[in-house]
Amino acid sequence: MTEASIHQIYYSEQTRGELDPGFLPLDNSANERPDWREYWPMRRFLLGAELDPQRYYGFFSPKFNRKTTLTAANVHDFIRQRDGSADVISFSPFFDQMAFPLNIMELAIVDHDCRETLARCATLVAPQFQIEQSVMSSRDSVYCNFFVAKPRFWARWLDKCELLFDLAEEGLTPLGQALNRVVNYGAVAAPAKVFVIERVASLLLWSEKQWVFDAYDATLLPYASARLLEFASPPDLLVLDALKIAFAASGAERYRTLYSHFRNKLIQRGTVGEQRASAKRDEARIPEVAGRSS
Repeated sequence: MTEASIHQIYYSEQTRGELDPGFLPLDNSANERPDWREYWPMRRFLLGAELDPQRYYGFFSPKFNRKTTLTAANVHDFIRQRDGSADVISFSPFFDQMAFPLNIMELAIVDHDCRETLARCATLVAPQFQIEQSVMSSRDSVYCNFFVAKPRFWARWLDKCELLFDLAEEGLTPLGQALNRVVNYGAVAAPAKVFVIERVASLLLWSEKQWVFDAYDATLLPYASARLLEFASPPDLLVLDALKIAFAASGAERYRTLYSHFRNKLIQRGTVGEQRASAKRDEARIPEVAGRSS
């Protein structure tokens, strides 16, 4: 039976107290390089440890349960049920963010507004990747680095991450400087390199077909966008994801065309819904304004 060593990163005594006791604590309390976020302790571990080639390894943030609702017991049970058949096993939430966008980099452009940086880094990891054309689905999308993998995949992942690491550390090229530039993600700001590193596993799974991938059913885990769910229901998202999976399996252009057509219809639905909601808000304000002017 294949076992797993799954580490959960902590930054302080407070975050250590929040860890799931079923995971192994990974100390990052010194936090020497906060600009690299979780990549720094992951990198330090992978560069220094001797790994069992048949064992799974993982590195989760303290927010794992909050983002997935899963416990360490859930994770280990799922891994044991797979009996070592996969190279990579994902426990990623946010099925809506897997199904609705064409690929994980398209979504990143919307979230982080650094298109050129993301596009150039993507081609370093997966040379054939094109943001406007490449199709990704729930079968090759990982969020928050919530995955476990055997050492062979981690070695490949680390090689690609180190290309980006060296560029950013040297800071001698426009791309290296762009990786260090702070970008926004909602109320959070972090260097672009953090968001690029989070997408390396997905790019590898998409571009290198030798990896055997399995995943906990993301439709059972939390979704990311309440706004998206207002006009794209879970069944709608299942259809989008199925069309992308069919395209990846067959290469038949009709599946990508159908995906685009259906997604555009959903976007139109959302636009109309927002316009109606805006009109209702305006109507509700009219009596108030009239009352003040009388």
